[in-house]
Amino acid sequence: MKDVPNILWLEEIRKEDIISTGGKGASLGEMASIGLPVPKAFVVTAQAFRRFLVETGLEKKLYAAFENLDVENNEALEKAAENAKNLVLKAKMPAAIRDDIKKSYKKMGDDLIVAVRSSATAEDLPDASFAGQQETYLNIKGEAALVSSVHHCWASLYGARAIYYRAKQGFDDHTVNIAVVVQQLVHSEKAGVMFTSHPITGEPQTIIEGSWGLGEAVVSGAVSPDKYVFDQRTEKVADTYIANKKVEIIADGDHGTKLADVPKDRQDAQVLSDEEVAKLAMYGKIAENHYGVPQDVEWSVVKGTIYILQSRPITTIGKKEGKGMSQKSDAKIILKGQGAAPGIASGKVIIIRDVKDTGTVREG
Repeated sequence: MKDVPNILWLEEIRKEDIISTGGKGASLGEMASIGLPVPKAFVVTAQAFRRFLVETGLEKKLYAAFENLDVENNEALEKAAENAKNLVLKAKMPAAIRDDIKKSYKKMGDDLIVAVRSSATAEDLPDASFAGQQETYLNIKGEAALVSSVHHCWASLYGARAIYYRAKQGFDDHTVNIAVVVQQLVHSEKAGVMFTSHPITGEPQTIIEGSWGLGEAVVSGAVSPDKYVFDQRTEKVADTYIANKKVEIIADGDHGTKLADVPKDRQDAQVLSDEEVAKLAMYGKIAENHYGVPQDVEWSVVKGTIYILQSRPITTIGKKEGKGMSQKSDAKIILKGQGAAPGIASGKVIIIRDVKDTGTVREG
């Protein structure tokens, strides 16, 4: 890897830096460069992580941990993952990296509350997607908590799900690294996601989903959000669905987040005004035009100000006309939402609360 510093600030980052900053970091830098309202941030680079592995002698130990590993053997996979994560967490972070993180945090602001997000990257496959494979830590305050969160993000590169995914995608663990985005946490009053084209049909509609509190409630599926359809041809809101939003995710003191009940007078209240929907759609179109492909965007609103937190290409837009579907069941609908991919499926639901439980699931 080329000689890149341990820290890069958002204003220094462009899409070409994806090998150093991962997809999240590169996207944030690119969005800031075109004037989108992005909260301030810096990135602990992939090179910093690689220096950590080299200086602690972990490279060879980690490679040995996965040698001849059968990822289809859940017990062996869990054991290898636990061993690898423990190796990373027990190794001391080099003083130079730790000091650079602390200095950058102090430069960002006094005891600022931040979000710490993993941003994995592969040297030989810079455009590879690792979305959802590594950890995110919200509502982090103080130097010690930040350094610990970065360390845990590094360890999350070796979670069982992440190892399995890389093996199935044919990624070489020798070339996979992880950057960490440290971003000012926006204590959003409302937040959610936006698709700059219909995620299934590709029609010129901006689909926006939103709820109260932090956006993780929508992203994680903890709540059924409001849904807004903005018609790009008429530049008007074409459809609005107001959900009953009983819970929200909020900051929990100085560290972490918690699920809280939404006051009854807000549970059925509309999250976004038509003006906010239109402004979000405008920001989404700016991002789409810049990247040249429809985008999946995370957003938040604080005191009337919209922030764009993340943007990535939509990968679910169908390329072929699907077969017609007919409803064969009159069962009660218990949950609604915007489909992430085309298709209909039915069958018995198996609840998996942890990756360790996958060993109990029968094939088929």
